[in-house]
Amino acid sequence: MLYNISHKDPKIESQINDMVGKPFSILQNIKKGGIGSPKLFITRCSTEIYDLLHVNNTIKFCNIELRPKGIIVGFQSRLDVYALAIPFYKLVIFKPGNSLTFHVDHHYISVDCSKNSKGVQKFIDKLELEKEKNTFYSPLDVY
Repeated sequence: MLYNISHKDPKIESQINDMVGKPFSILQNIKKGGIGSPKLFITRCSTEIYDLLHVNNTIKFCNIELRPKGIIVGFQSRLDVYALAIPFYKLVIFKPGNSLTFHVDHHYISVDCSKNSKGVQKFIDKLELEKEKNTFYSPLDVY
């Protein structure tokens, strides 16, 4: 789900927390070695996100925050801050070439990971490990 989080709204905050879990505590953050990604350059995105991002001509960046049950992809458009909350069971990651694409339902964001690839790769490994730990598979998934 895509949310405008520019202003503190308890209703939106509770919806995000229900979907991807509450933020990790400081102690958990330190144990995990950080829960945020480096700054990622957005190369492509779905139409709804494109309409939000291309109202001004600045370079488009996003960052990703790990949560217990999913991730939050955050980006800014003008003075508004948006969050794309993605639970692990809906998250699909593609790695074509030097980019990464995060899919959920009808939204997607592709990011360039050629710059700062060491930090990005470390974060993606951490993300995939969390996804594996928190996604429950059915025996029918094998077929």
